Order: sequence, then structure tokens, then C-alpha cells
Amino acid sequence: MKIAAITLLLLIMLTLAFALRSVSRGNAPRQTVKALTLRVALSLGLFLLLMTGGMLGWWLPHGR
Repeated sequence: MKIAAITLLLLIMLTLAFALRSVSRGNAPRQTVKALTLRVALSLGLFLLLMTGGMLGWWLPHGR
């Protein structure tokens, strides 16, 4: 599960960088909106993963 959380975080950063590149180059706004929409969806997925993991005890140390 930790690998999934890290992967989602990296994907969020990648889509944010893509949106920044799209804005700085003056490309079509549609590409920027698509990248930012994907970032929001990934952020919500990460949030749900972390909340579910916290409730189910996935993030606790093994000694507890």
C-alpha cells in the first residue's frame, strides 16, 4: 500500500508539471484543464487511500 501511495503522489506531481509546462508554453487551455482535472482525481484517490488505510490500520507500525 505504501508503494501505491508513493506512486499516486509521483503521478500527481507529474500531472502538475505537465499543466505548468502547458501554461508556460501557451498551449491550448484544454490540455491544461485536462491535466489539472486528472491531478484533482488522483489527489482524491490518494486521500481516499490514506483515509481507508488509516481506518483499517494499514499505516500502523507492525508492533502495534
